Amino acid sequence: MLLNLEYFNSVWVTSLTNQILQPNAIALGNFDGLHQGHIEVLKPVIKTEKEKIYKTVVSFTPHPQEFFTGQQRKLLTPLAEKISYLEKLGLEQLILLPFDRELANLSPEDFLKELLVKKLAVRFISVGEDFRFGYQRSGDAKLLRAIAHTLGIEVEITNLKNQKDVRISSSEIRQALTLGEIEKANAMLGREYSILGKVIKGQQLGQKLGFPTANLEILPVKFLPKQGVYLVRVELINQPHSSHLGLMNIGYRPTVNGQNLTVETHLLDWSGDLYNQTLSVNLIKFLRPEQKFDSLEALKAQINADIQTARKLNLTISHE
Repeated sequence: MLLNLEYFNSVWVTSLTNQILQPNAIALGNFDGLHQGHIEVLKPVIKTEKEKIYKTVVSFTPHPQEFFTGQQRKLLTPLAEKISYLEKLGLEQLILLPFDRELANLSPEDFLKELLVKKLAVRFISVGEDFRFGYQRSGDAKLLRAIAHTLGIEVEITNLKNQKDVRISSSEIRQALTLGEIEKANAMLGREYSILGKVIKGQQLGQKLGFPTANLEILPVKFLPKQGVYLVRVELINQPHSSHLGLMNIGYRPTVNGQNLTVETHLLDWSGDLYNQTLSVNLIKFLRPEQKFDSLEALKAQINADIQTARKLNLTISHE
């Protein structure tokens, strides 16, 4: 996929190598999730003090694993979310190299010399110690440094980062989210895992029960955690610094024989029209799995109980 040249906020984003801002100090990798391990790889680029050199992230589209398997990967940070985080970190450019058979067949030497040096004008490279590149992943971080040294290019290799003896990785974060282990996922991310979505009209069942919910339209590529009910913190994108405690349900609403997966959020102590607004729903804790109730009254009683649990947990978390 080739992207049209454009600025997203203050980050220049392109996959067109003839339109790249040059020269570059780059962090090289996929960076899905932008977790704490990724941040360590980005830091040397962010701290670059050389004049007239762009602080750049170089990644691939599609993900190499997706290219080889033909299976679409759900993303922890779809493109718009990734760009937003990169901007906050102080990065200036995101280059999304089209990953195709030609790129996959490049030798490690050609990957560096013909692509990174000739087309991207790279002056500095930062990678994690597990970085692999070139044909059949034959190159590693040490080989990258050795080849780059002959060209007068500095390569910084960042050690892997652990969280309680577990290596921080996108795969570990996905596993934690799948199991509903939100605190573990958030610790590895260094922030609360968020789900971004536009509020659309639903069946308005929550309103009939006395608990109006915002039905979110989520990008199909977004990775969703375990189905069930969550304690969340909700931010309205058009209202900076706004934060509201809430409950989110991810599931099929079996009590009313729902057929489609929905993501619904109820904001506590909120009144107002949320339709067409974009919300960032930040996950704090998994409360319970989704379940089918014998009646709407039983469902309503459980929602009341969930709200009480949410308030108590919020007080506990606030005083920690």
